[in-house]
Amino acid sequence: MTGEGGAFDLLDPVLGHHIVNSLGWRSLRPLQEQAVGPLLTGEDAVLLAPTAGGKTEAAVFPLLTRAERHGWQGTSLLYVCPLRALLNNLLARLETYTGWLGRTAAVWHGDVATGRRRRMLTERPDVLLTTPESLEAMLVSVHVDHRAFLSGLHCVVVDEVHAFAGDDRGWHLLAVLERVQRIAGRPLQRVGLSATVGNPGELLAWLQGSGHGRRPARVVAPETAIPPGAAAPDSPPGGTPDAAPDIELDYVGSLGNAATVIAALHRGEKRLVFCESRRAVEELGEQLRLRGVTTFLSHASLSVAERRRAEAAFAEARDCVIVSTSTLELGIDVGDLDRVIQLDAPATVASFLQRLGRTGRRPGTTRNCLFLAVSDEGFLAAAALLLQWSRGWVEPVAPPPEPRHIVAQQLLALCLQEHRVGDALWAEWWHGLGPFEPRTAAPVVRHLVEQGYLDRDGDLLFIGPEAERRFGHRHFMNLTAVFTAPPEFTVLNGRTEIGRTDPDLLTEEVEGPRKLLLAGRSWLVTYIDFRRRRCFVEPAEGGGRAKWSSFGSTRIHSSALTRAARDVLLGTDPPVRLTRRARAALAEARAVRAGTVDPAGTVITRRADGEVRWWTWAGHRANATLAASLPTAVSVHHRVDDCWVRLRADVTPTLWRTAVADAAERLCLPEIDERAVKGLKFADALPASLARATLAQRMADPEGARRALAEPVSFTQAEAEG
Repeated sequence: MTGEGGAFDLLDPVLGHHIVNSLGWRSLRPLQEQAVGPLLTGEDAVLLAPTAGGKTEAAVFPLLTRAERHGWQGTSLLYVCPLRALLNNLLARLETYTGWLGRTAAVWHGDVATGRRRRMLTERPDVLLTTPESLEAMLVSVHVDHRAFLSGLHCVVVDEVHAFAGDDRGWHLLAVLERVQRIAGRPLQRVGLSATVGNPGELLAWLQGSGHGRRPARVVAPETAIPPGAAAPDSPPGGTPDAAPDIELDYVGSLGNAATVIAALHRGEKRLVFCESRRAVEELGEQLRLRGVTTFLSHASLSVAERRRAEAAFAEARDCVIVSTSTLELGIDVGDLDRVIQLDAPATVASFLQRLGRTGRRPGTTRNCLFLAVSDEGFLAAAALLLQWSRGWVEPVAPPPEPRHIVAQQLLALCLQEHRVGDALWAEWWHGLGPFEPRTAAPVVRHLVEQGYLDRDGDLLFIGPEAERRFGHRHFMNLTAVFTAPPEFTVLNGRTEIGRTDPDLLTEEVEGPRKLLLAGRSWLVTYIDFRRRRCFVEPAEGGGRAKWSSFGSTRIHSSALTRAARDVLLGTDPPVRLTRRARAALAEARAVRAGTVDPAGTVITRRADGEVRWWTWAGHRANATLAASLPTAVSVHHRVDDCWVRLRADVTPTLWRTAVADAAERLCLPEIDERAVKGLKFADALPASLARATLAQRMADPEGARRALAEPVSFTQAEAEG
């Protein structure tokens, strides 16, 4: 087998032999062909392809060839994933590939037994699969000689890099990689694997961290010129790469109706249903089981054992359904799927592409997705998303600005790692990475010292009493995770852990027996151990309830998707199959919201109850920016959503023109609720003003606000739909 330009012949001959004879591949996929050259020469790269596009092999084959060619010893390659389940899923493949060359691969995360981790310290694997949190736990652990263990590193692969870059885990990952790079004593080649994103060049620049502009880098994306709605050229051999995906939108109106449709359609097929909340997963799972459908569940509050049992059983079954949150959106293998079903809409086009890519992998099959809208809002969101997808648009990945709380966390973690750090030398650990430049991070360092998080001995910094008090329990484990999770109770049936539930379900008043819904089954609560945050349950016949709270749980749609919803209401249909019910729902939505959209600009309406709304259709962040920038016109309640801003009841066209002129000259950052600040982990390790400023900058969309201010506005007395 030879590839275009001889790329296959550049791989290690032993690898080449097994690719042909063990995997049975007749050719490399285009992405794999094009990745060989740059990765063999040590370039940083982002490899871009849809789900099942062969990204793992595109990275690993040339990097293992480099390892053989240059005689790398010990742990030379890090493979970082956002999910433990994804690591577990990849391990067998990487053990196979490394085994062909007489090398080894191993996984290290919190679920791996202590004995196995100890063996890895003495018998270092060539490829180490881990999460950023586990990598940092290694750096701060007194049981790991991280300098010896990581001294042989040469490269790092970041799987699902777009999933990291869009939130604070990305900044955490970059900061940890800079520290690891300093320990290794050499620049690490960085390779990101990503699904389709709108700005791959910027994603690559971000992944390079301090190496941006200093190291050669390229985006490898054979299918870049193909719109997201079209088939990718590196679809699995034997599939139908030229077939357009089969997308249908239906309106069913309730979760119970969705269960009825799923139970009646596609019998004999293996179906993956995505829901946008854990509660919806539980309720739909129960409804499907009541209708005799073989059903499995997966979400983050189910125990690891419960999820693994469900995923294994689903992979082996045929006529069945697995209901999941985004936990199965990424590349975890659950076998050959026949169909993906989406309740309402995911928050992003990128998520939809990930989910769509779970299908169409077998010969003779086509990628497909059935949207079942269970609410009016969900229906409009689905129509808008499908319209944007059809236009070839995908969200750009934007790292959150000003990660000052991550700077605070990293400074504390570095002092744990090194025990004592020079007051003038700490910045060298991050090699000039933006958020850690001294002028940016110095106020954070001062605050940490002043508040006792760090102590000072001459020119040396070390962990202080306040950090010990707040984060010191369980060997500072809480310091390695960058998210604040609401407290949950562990649910046990005997000694078997079922999962975790919201404490409100265990404390609120109820009439009759207290029942939970978890793992798609009802449970009777028999005992609650409040001190140890555990509750014990027994199986029950129906009546259970599911609930979870989370900080920042409100879904915020982008300006582009909100604008697409406006286009739908103005008459543009998403170019997918619409059922009869969907067409009726579309007509109803346009009739009900007719007074809120105007092709010439934005609309200000007065409802029957006197409430005045400015329908910007600009997105939540733009509207929050506008609310802060129009103090003389906006209601004191400052309520906004994706589509509108609440104005004062006495606003007049004259007052409005004056307010808009003032706002156009000086936009303000949104006001931040103190509850939101408390939800920002490590916010207490920042000055209060910096914590609020961090969130305000993240909630702002000045460009979207300016666009809305520049559009003509029409005043109408028509009552707007609430």
